[in-house]
Formats: sequence, C-alpha cells, structure tokens
Amino acid sequence: MSTATEIAAPKPVTHRQDKPQNGLAGLKHWRYDLRSGFMVAMISLPFSMGIAITSGAPPVCGIMSAVIAGFVLPFMGGSYVTISGPAAGLAPALFAGMIALGDGDLAVGYPRVLVAICIAGVVQFVLAKLKVARLSAIFPAAAIEGMLAAIGLLIIVKQIPLFFGVPFEGHEFWHILREVPQQLSAIHPEVFWLGVGCTALIFTLAALPGRLFKIMPPAMWAFVLGTVVAQFFLPISPENLIHVPDAPLKNGIVLPDFRGVFAHSELWGSLAVVVVTLVLIDGAESLATIAAVDKLDPYRRKSDPDRTLLAMGTSNVASSLLGGLTIIPGIVKSTANILGGGRTQWANFYNACFLLSFLFFARGLINMVPTCVLASILIFIGYKLCRPKVWKHMASVGKEQLFIFATTVVVTVSTDLLIGLAAGVGIKFVLCLWYNLGGVLTGQGWPRRLAQSCGDLVRNPVGRREFAEGTYELHVDRPMVCFNLFHLIREMDRIPKNAKQVNLQISDKVTLIDHTTCENLLHYMDQFNNSNGAGRPRLELQGFAEMRQTTPDESSIRLPNRRDALPMSTACRKGNDVV
Repeated sequence: MSTATEIAAPKPVTHRQDKPQNGLAGLKHWRYDLRSGFMVAMISLPFSMGIAITSGAPPVCGIMSAVIAGFVLPFMGGSYVTISGPAAGLAPALFAGMIALGDGDLAVGYPRVLVAICIAGVVQFVLAKLKVARLSAIFPAAAIEGMLAAIGLLIIVKQIPLFFGVPFEGHEFWHILREVPQQLSAIHPEVFWLGVGCTALIFTLAALPGRLFKIMPPAMWAFVLGTVVAQFFLPISPENLIHVPDAPLKNGIVLPDFRGVFAHSELWGSLAVVVVTLVLIDGAESLATIAAVDKLDPYRRKSDPDRTLLAMGTSNVASSLLGGLTIIPGIVKSTANILGGGRTQWANFYNACFLLSFLFFARGLINMVPTCVLASILIFIGYKLCRPKVWKHMASVGKEQLFIFATTVVVTVSTDLLIGLAAGVGIKFVLCLWYNLGGVLTGQGWPRRLAQSCGDLVRNPVGRREFAEGTYELHVDRPMVCFNLFHLIREMDRIPKNAKQVNLQISDKVTLIDHTTCENLLHYMDQFNNSNGAGRPRLELQGFAEMRQTTPDESSIRLPNRRDALPMSTACRKGNDVV
C-alpha cells in the first residue's frame, strides 16, 4: 500500500534480504549514501550553526553535535535513513537553561547546560533499556502525516526571506506571511531570480526520466549550477552567501562544568527542571520523527524506537562531553537524505565526514554558495512533505482522518510541533471514544460506560492466549487503536519459538479498529510472512475481513459489520475471513 508521503518508488521488495541494511552489509550502498551525505552536509552546515547561535552557544557547537551524531548512530542502528543533529525545537529550552543555570550569564550557563544534556542522555539510555520507547505507537498516523505536512509548509515559508535577499523581522509562520507585502519593494532581483531558477530546475529534473539526471540528484545539479552562475554571472552580495567563520575553533571546545553544578546545591532544582524538559521534548520529538521518517522510507522499513532512543542517549552523552548540543532526529535532513538517494545510516557517517571537511579544508568554497540556492533545495523538500497528494490521500482514508490531519497542520504552524502533535492525539482519542461508545452518550449509567470505554482504549486488547499443536492464537476482545497498539506489539514479540502458525482472532466484541492499527497490522503481516524462511510460523488475521470499512481504502477505520457495510477491498480479501 502506498502512503501519502511516499518520496520515491524503488522496485517493489518483499524479502528482508532485498532491503538495504545497516552495519557492514550497508557498505555496498556506499555510492548512494556518499552523494546523499554530501547534499545533507550542505544543508546541515548552516542549519547547525544557526541552531547553535539561537541556543546561545558558539556556532561550532552545533556542527560538533551533527558530527558526533554521524559517528555514533551508524554503529548503533535503530533507524535507517534518519539524519540526526541539533534541533531548533530545543533551542528555546537550552537558552532558558543557560540563563537559569548561569544567573543570566550565557558564558557561565553553557558549560552547566552541558551537564544537564549529559544527565538527560543517561536518562534516555535507561528509558530505552526499560523499553519505554514503544509508547511511540500512540501517535496516530493522521497526526504524524499532519506533522510532516506542517513541517513542509514551515520549510517553504521560512525560505521566503532568503529568496527576497533581505532579513524579515518576523520568524514565525504567520508573521512571515504578513510581512511579505511590506518587503516586496526591497527584493534583490538577482537573488530572487536565482532562487526561482534553481527551484524550477530541481522540479524539472525531478520530473524528467533518463540516466543523465540519475548520476546526481536534481538538488545537487541545482546546487552546482546555481553556485557557478552566482560566481560568474550575478553580483550576489556577501550577506546572501553562506558564511563559515574564519576560525571555527577560536574559542576552543567548551567542556561541561560538573564541579560548578554539583558544588552549588541551589542550582540542583533548576538543573532537574532543565533535565526533565530536555528528556520530554527530546524523547517525544525523536520518537515522533522516526515514525514520520519511516513513512517516507521508500523501502518501508520500520525503525526500532527503543534502539533509536538508546542511540540518542549515547549521542547526547558524547555530545555534551565534547561541548555539543542535544541531538535529535531531523525531518528536514532526513527527507533530504531520502531525496538524495541515501539508503542506510552510513549516509549519516558521510554527512559527518563532509562537515569536518567543509569546516577545515573547504571553507572558501562553501562561502561561495548563495543561501537562495540552499533555499531552493529546501523548498523542494518542503513541497514533497505537504504536496496535494498528501491531502488527497488523507481524504480517501476517511473524513475523520482528514480532520485530524488538518487540525494538526494548523495548530503546528501556529504554535509548535509538540503542541500540534498533542492536538492531533487529543482529537484522535475523542473520536476513538465516540466510535467505541457507538455515538451514544446518554442513558442510565453513562459515566460508568464512559470510564470503561476510556479504559478499553488503553488496555491490552488481547484477552486470551492459546498454544496447542504448534498453533498460537491471540484472542482480541477490545478495540484495537493506536493507544493500545504497543500492547499488541509486545504480544507479537512473545510468540513461542516453536510455533508453526499464529492466528490473531478478532472477536465480535471488538467495536473498532482504527486507521493507525489497520495500517500497522497489514504492514506487519506482510513483513512477518515474507521475512520468515522455511519452517517459520505464518500469521493470519481472522475476523478482520468481517468488519466493515468506512471507505474503500484498505487502511480505513473498521467497525462491526452491518447490512449497509461497504464491500471489502479485494486487496484485503484472501479467503472468507482470513487476510
């Protein structure tokens, strides 16, 4: 099943061995990962420096974080095409932490914030060992899609000042749009038309077939040609070019001030607040981001959230000890990696190598690149995340999914990512509750029914397990929704090793299977049955086909069958009641 946010379309693959893997096995894809790593590094360089400055830290600290992430994550795995580094979403929290721990002095506060980052990394490490990251399954698919689309819109709008060649006073989504009419008279024509030309070139090359344009991704052609045109034909002013500092390590590497923090007990309360804030924001954004990137992966591979959280914790500890910022998976760089053809975590490694090369050996060349050329690449990335096909797909899944999706988009662009995601999750819970109650919230004893229904949405949907003669059966008797999906994932991980057949029996007590669970069940069954060799068990979903779809899309909400039910999709039906 194709998803709304599908970025690329490689040849269909069904067996695990056909899909690119991390580790030594992934080195055979070095050509794809190398060229993608270069493109990601070009985007990561100004991003990392800008995030560091916004956080109140020296610019080199942002680059150091991206480099450490690139050297740690490929060896710890967890995800496949996710690119990690410093995050803009954590910049306000880091800045506030420096002020609180340094009594208003950023120079004093930064070494102390590094202590908080180190402790937060240790906490993430412990949480990963406790398998807490599986709770990431509670994020509804429509909310994740909405988060991606919102990020796409934010990316596009935030490139407008770079296309105009003038700084804007506003930095938020609606503020930038309101300021556009005022800045029209101040546009630098050479910057604007170079940006427009590079954008048109990327979209044109992306739509053209042919081997010539597959040697390098379209964005790379625009990057090279745009830089050449700017240097030889257009008078681009220095303020509209990338600027790498002459001596990036002039102030040296800042080390964490453990002694200064632990010697002053009055700082411990503030330290605890900063640590908890970093763990919550970093953890929530990391897990939501890897779920989103999995939807973009053309090979439909699933990341391991616990292993990813473990890698994030390790990276944060290493980053803090070397003076770097917090590390988190990034949607923009990850999408750039996919569009650039990256296939494994080695793209992250090559990204780190290129960053170091740019910093120490190619500063002069990098300073020739116009910022509007990078902006054109980012606009292409943003469009891929929020293109009309995404909205059309969500509408085809169901009106309620489109509502969750659109609400997440609007709230995210108006506030921030976490609030937008929380809004999507909240609306999804209310809708699931409504469906589970059958749309009726009246009559005697309704408070008790409401409380019981809320509990059913988060309890383990599996009520009984049976194992006899090599057949393992899981009997489901509660709603199957994203809020209790992690229970089902845990049940599937406990399948006996000597089982020859696994049946997931969906009883008539199940009042709802939501879109997120349908999507995951169909994907999991496909992966389970096609990844196992001879002698391995097979998985069947029994009773799934007897529930009615609310739309023809196979991943739409499923409710108890009625006479007016929609006919089952032929793609789902492989028997009378077995998918």
